[in-house]
Amino acid sequence: MIASSSRPPVVVLLGGPSAEHDVSIVSGTAIAEALSDAGWQVERWLIGLDGAWWSLPAGHRRGDRPAAAYDDPGSLGGTGPRTAGSVVDELASTEPAPVVWVALHGPWGEDGRVQGLLESADLVYTGSGVAASALGMDKALFKRLLRGLGLPVVDWREIRSDRWTRERDAVLGELEAFAAGTGDARLMVKPARLGSSVGMTLAHGPDERGAALDLAFRFDTLALAERYLPGARDLEVSVIGNDPASLELYGPGEIVAGHEFYDYAAKYTPGLSETSTRAEVPEPLRVAMRKLARDAYRAIGCEGFARVDFLLAGDELVVSEINTIPGFTPISLFPTMPAEGGYSFSGVCERIVELALERAAGRVTGRLEPEELPR
Repeated sequence: MIASSSRPPVVVLLGGPSAEHDVSIVSGTAIAEALSDAGWQVERWLIGLDGAWWSLPAGHRRGDRPAAAYDDPGSLGGTGPRTAGSVVDELASTEPAPVVWVALHGPWGEDGRVQGLLESADLVYTGSGVAASALGMDKALFKRLLRGLGLPVVDWREIRSDRWTRERDAVLGELEAFAAGTGDARLMVKPARLGSSVGMTLAHGPDERGAALDLAFRFDTLALAERYLPGARDLEVSVIGNDPASLELYGPGEIVAGHEFYDYAAKYTPGLSETSTRAEVPEPLRVAMRKLARDAYRAIGCEGFARVDFLLAGDELVVSEINTIPGFTPISLFPTMPAEGGYSFSGVCERIVELALERAAGRVTGRLEPEELPR
């Protein structure tokens, strides 16, 4: 653990212009408070749904405020609005330089875009880099990559919004043939580049698929229709580390959804779903899941931390997705499963800062000095 005297300031980014804004508010404020309580100097930057940046007051704590209270940063004493570029420039000129804790879920925060912005200013930030973030966020690319490597994923079809607009009947016909081939009329339909089950529908049959796609296309231009796994268990593994040879893996934990599937309400309504940090699975399966989680993490080049999600239906185990910025909410499993390794919630947050600094220390910019340029 970094000594108090040598700790850099930490800037926590929360909110963001995505459908997962409210979840990020809960995660980001929890992370900021945990680090503050552990003795770190913490700034909180709230990014609104309109993309404007606001600095929250020093020592800000969420308390019992609902996430919706952050829709009006001024009422919280926030200073702004500011543009992303002006804030990043200001942070880059700060001495000592801060570590940026990216607690943004969903598009813009989790898909490589904010990581690219921070990279351009040479700022140290938590979690995966641009490429791994983009691959992890795009469920279609992630599944294609894993399948190409021989890792188990559930079968799926991809639908683009422009084709859906032009050829609805043809798309529905193809999905009918796909479902018939799986032996189950049910399909999971979801946006390809979003999380927290936003825009996700369990379409029980042909008459529900059109509405399911319409909903998915409210959030993305690419949708996935996946084979349904009846009775599947939702299992998760936490991964922490930079070096692929020395990753820490915890879990699997399990979620028992309070709805038919683990939708947005089931995830974030207190008391609706149940979670366990240690799923009841045979030890050989536990070992196999950790290996698959490590393989998925390494496959896309993750760094820092991630959560790998699985579905287990009978003897069939598949990798569902990877979350390169998993939730840090009161019911999130990612920060609680590492307790088996001796971590507290704040300890997980601190370890992620340390990993960001370790990565930065070994960074190679690839830039040439003027005298090295070819003439």
